[in-house]
Amino acid sequence: MTAEIITIGDEILIGQIIDTNSAYISKELNKIGVSVHQITSIEDERHHILQTLKKASERADIVIITGGLGPTKDDITKKCLCDFFDDDLIRNEEVLKHIEDLFEKYIDTPISNLNRDQALIPSKAIALHNEYGTAPGMWFQENGKVFVSMPGVPYEMRGLMEREIIPRLIRSFSRPVILHKTVITYGLGESAIAEKIEAWEDGLPKEIKLAYLPNLGRVRLRLTAKGSNEAHLKNLIDEQILKLHQIIGNIIFGYEDDDPIEVIIANMLVEKNWTLSTAESCTGGRLASKFTKAPGSSASFKGSAVCYSTQAKTDILDIPKEVIEKYSVVSAEVAEAMAEGAMKKFHTEFSISTTGNAGPSKGDSDEELGTVFIGIGTPRGIHSFKFNFGNHREKVIGKTVNKAMNLLQESILKMDKDN
Repeated sequence: MTAEIITIGDEILIGQIIDTNSAYISKELNKIGVSVHQITSIEDERHHILQTLKKASERADIVIITGGLGPTKDDITKKCLCDFFDDDLIRNEEVLKHIEDLFEKYIDTPISNLNRDQALIPSKAIALHNEYGTAPGMWFQENGKVFVSMPGVPYEMRGLMEREIIPRLIRSFSRPVILHKTVITYGLGESAIAEKIEAWEDGLPKEIKLAYLPNLGRVRLRLTAKGSNEAHLKNLIDEQILKLHQIIGNIIFGYEDDDPIEVIIANMLVEKNWTLSTAESCTGGRLASKFTKAPGSSASFKGSAVCYSTQAKTDILDIPKEVIEKYSVVSAEVAEAMAEGAMKKFHTEFSISTTGNAGPSKGDSDEELGTVFIGIGTPRGIHSFKFNFGNHREKVIGKTVNKAMNLLQESILKMDKDN
């Protein structure tokens, strides 16, 4: 069962927005055994849209389209779908009622005819209820293939995928089982790992594929199994993971299935009734941003102090000036003082601190560019770690965030084991 995703919008092609929709759709389709074989981004232009739809229909069983459903003249997706399916627009009264209700309850501006026209949909389409917006989703089924059109607004698209499209796809198609298991490693590069596990990789069962996913200081090894028997595939993956541990167990630090590492850490903290805070300098709040993305994060994450300047470290975290003057802001002593300050400020059991020279200039320190100190505060004490993550600013920041997560997870596991 194959799918193709088409995103429509000049704003994607000129780099004005990032296409996060395709990543989300691919992940959700994969969960139900649908393999995405191609993702295409195209402009709002009739010929280009029709040509892309024709090619996608020849390659895929399911074609998912996002974008181009707004009320203005530059949104032409509905008209192109009418051309493609030799169809006409008709007014859907249920959609119109929903649009009018939204304007009455939530939208300050008066409803216009352009807004009402969003209730016009191709007669061959099934209207999919868009709880959060005025543009409905549309489901076409022709010659055994499905075409789905959704608005490009991410939260509207996600609502439609969750409530309408995934359930319909499950009912409409018999699908294979696709399982993933992703092993997270730290400490060795991609090529070094490949050398160590070459014989293991060559001996993988035919149902399993391996992918290397390097990312800023860590390498993820993703095993994908595809077939009809879920229990059999799960056993195959578990057997191979066990063998992998025997070869490179010293650099394996966990698994990334559906949840990212920050969610895994949050769950570990909640389970033990522990809490976390951060004190960030060179990472500028990125750690806090990761921890606060997930709903319910306030159960474990209590707060962050982004102390970018030297003065802020003194004013907010109460780091003595003499400590900064003696050791400089980029030092083990200041990293540890920041971690301690965060724990005291937010009354948490754990904390992370970051201070470093991300570049391009050294700032208030003589340490080399790329030098970073990460502090980890725990109920048993505070420790700091020194790294050099290179001379590219984004790379340094990204590696710092990843390594800080890794160090925190290790500390929590150690506390849990010792208890």
